[in-house]
Amino acid sequence: MEISSQLPIGFFDSGLGGLSVLREAVRLMPQEDYIYFGDSRNAPYGTKTLEQIRRLSLTHAEMLYRSGIKALVVACNTATSAAISILREVYTDIPVIGIEPALKPAVSIGEHPRVIVMATPLTVKGQKLHELLGRYAKSADVTALGCPGLMEFVEDGNLDGPEVKAYLRTLLLPHMKKPVDAIVLGCTHYPFLKRTIQEVAGTGIRILDGGEGTARQLERRLKEENLLKAPGRKGQIEYRESLPEKLPLCSRLMAEPW
Repeated sequence: MEISSQLPIGFFDSGLGGLSVLREAVRLMPQEDYIYFGDSRNAPYGTKTLEQIRRLSLTHAEMLYRSGIKALVVACNTATSAAISILREVYTDIPVIGIEPALKPAVSIGEHPRVIVMATPLTVKGQKLHELLGRYAKSADVTALGCPGLMEFVEDGNLDGPEVKAYLRTLLLPHMKKPVDAIVLGCTHYPFLKRTIQEVAGTGIRILDGGEGTARQLERRLKEENLLKAPGRKGQIEYRESLPEKLPLCSRLMAEPW
């Protein structure tokens, strides 16, 4: 396939969470066109096997590639951990961008800070996160915290209800008996819960996610390949969902306050 700067950028996620990354990309590159695919029918990915996640990721990537895209963003931490190396081997003619937890800025906020990384169970078990944690083991006290069931609140559009707050208190408070400096959101669904997480954790704790860094990496790669569109136009977003009834929620989440 001939790759042109006029083609859109493809995003996929295990559901609606990758919209948090798409928002950052649109803010940084509003002139670009985007195709976003959310696989809410098969969510959550964090409880699936490695083989299942790789198969789903390859299926979604091929669908977007055949639609005609100039770059692919795996806007899902779990899918990045499970499948990014395979996707890069298959799609060598376009940039393939994954996401990783924003651990580097978290460990840079002070001298040997205490950091909690919230992620899906599979991401917590995965080699990619363990390698990342090992990289910063000497400079910070980092705890990887599996959060089974948390992304489902976002999939249901429940961002600040009493059930979410009760879940977060049960999950986080046992780990906050000692002071915590930062919480890293290691799933792209979680930024939509950022205000609620901040409320439960307290105002003195930094909450970070990898969406902005991923968008900047995407922009760098497109610039290197001379694939950026000229600024001055307003791009379009095409939403696709394996559960079409989720499509109205896409627009709502994209409009959530930053």
